[in-house]
Amino acid sequence: MKVYVPRDSAARSVGADEVAERIAAIAGPGVEIVRTGSRGMLWLEPLVEVETAAGRVGYGPVAPEEVDGLLAAGLLDGTAAGLGLVEELPWMRRQQRLTFERVGIIDPLSVDDYELHGGMAGLRAALTRTPAEVVEEVTASGLRGRGGAGFPTGIKWKTVLGAVADEKFICCNADEGDSGTFADRMLMEGDPFTLIEGMVIAGYAVGATEGYIYVRSEYPDAVATLEAALELAWGNAWLGENILGSGYSFDITVRVGAGAYICGEETSMLESLEGKRGTVRAKPPIPAFEGLFGKPTVVNNVLSLGSVPWIMARGAAEYAALGVGRSRGTSVFQLGGNIARGGILETAFGITLGELVDDFGGGAASGRPVRAVQVGGPLGAYLPASQFELPMDYEAFAAAGAMLGHGGIVVFDDTVDMSAMARFAMEFCAEESCGKCTPCRVGAVRGVETIDRIRAGQDRKLNLVLLDDLCDLMTDGSLCAMGGLTPMPVRSAVKHFGEDFGE
Repeated sequence: MKVYVPRDSAARSVGADEVAERIAAIAGPGVEIVRTGSRGMLWLEPLVEVETAAGRVGYGPVAPEEVDGLLAAGLLDGTAAGLGLVEELPWMRRQQRLTFERVGIIDPLSVDDYELHGGMAGLRAALTRTPAEVVEEVTASGLRGRGGAGFPTGIKWKTVLGAVADEKFICCNADEGDSGTFADRMLMEGDPFTLIEGMVIAGYAVGATEGYIYVRSEYPDAVATLEAALELAWGNAWLGENILGSGYSFDITVRVGAGAYICGEETSMLESLEGKRGTVRAKPPIPAFEGLFGKPTVVNNVLSLGSVPWIMARGAAEYAALGVGRSRGTSVFQLGGNIARGGILETAFGITLGELVDDFGGGAASGRPVRAVQVGGPLGAYLPASQFELPMDYEAFAAAGAMLGHGGIVVFDDTVDMSAMARFAMEFCAEESCGKCTPCRVGAVRGVETIDRIRAGQDRKLNLVLLDDLCDLMTDGSLCAMGGLTPMPVRSAVKHFGEDFGE
């Protein structure tokens, strides 16, 4: 008999370890406790699942002191009152899980479990093709960068494949610093072999022999899981010399950042990987030509690389059949902030913002009307409830003056002061700027000062014009998206919530 209890950081923070220990102590040796990733329904954590003939029956949230009563009521045979079959819950049933298809289902550090549920099929398929054919398959899938920029993954790989160099690198940017985002962490903790497999495929496709995973220091559980997974991968010939008998060799190293938000930007991350202070590089040259240590480098996000094994195993056409327009496949959306049901869900592009916030999320946790949502992290636009029909795809958001970013959605009810949120955007930029360019370094400080004058009622009209001019300067003059995108939340707050600025 198997009982599944998440080992995800979110579940552990609310007592999952204690719940697992209590079940093991009472149930005895005949029951196997399997520690999995989270299903993504964070409001139900710790979520306990019991294997039955009909499927996994869920119970949650389960507090450690409730374990004894649940066991007495029939938890082990699934007859205790609970949530029912987990796969049939509305949250799960409406999803289309590709990248996250194994998260919450398998033991993340079991190679047997991984292969039993389709793992390594993508790499095996890739190794039967030429590198150029692998690149073409990824290109045909329409996969775009899930880290926020949305750049076509296949085009980036093709550039690195065509670059002539004695050494090339694959760098996974796992410095997930955006507010309201946690999908990278959940994949690394819940299915690390998917990321490893995706990186090996990327390395084979472009001719790289070495890869790095740059993880933020605030993710100690993810780091520990990745390092344990790498050891297992080396022991099973999934990494190292002669991978799966193919003659191809590839190695991966985990590097931990020091907490700088700017290192989520690809060139700052490369500087940090080289042992330098994390500051932005001027482009060109782009990393695909001169990246890590001056060599051609693929820089992709966790979710981008984690999507590749599915594409190679199932085919580009099946992946591209999902989504809308130029936004193909699925995206992992994360619901946070003042939300009744927070968590992660994976579904095809094209679902509306309102469906995510109201149908999946259940509206504001406070029970009050939702006034605004910020999509795409601290540099994303604030959108009012009147724009909830906006479809979740790159082009639709760009046309609305917003961006999808990493798929994080932070919800605010009608008590929020949007002038304070605009001020926070400038303050965040001033705090996290690497300082290399003046528009970002100085402009953000001047932005805070200008918004303070507006909030204090000093020459509001004049200062709103000045704020708009400052936003133009930061957008056009900053070296990277740190300063270049900070005006997006500021301008959207003024545009949609002008009454909070006295206008």
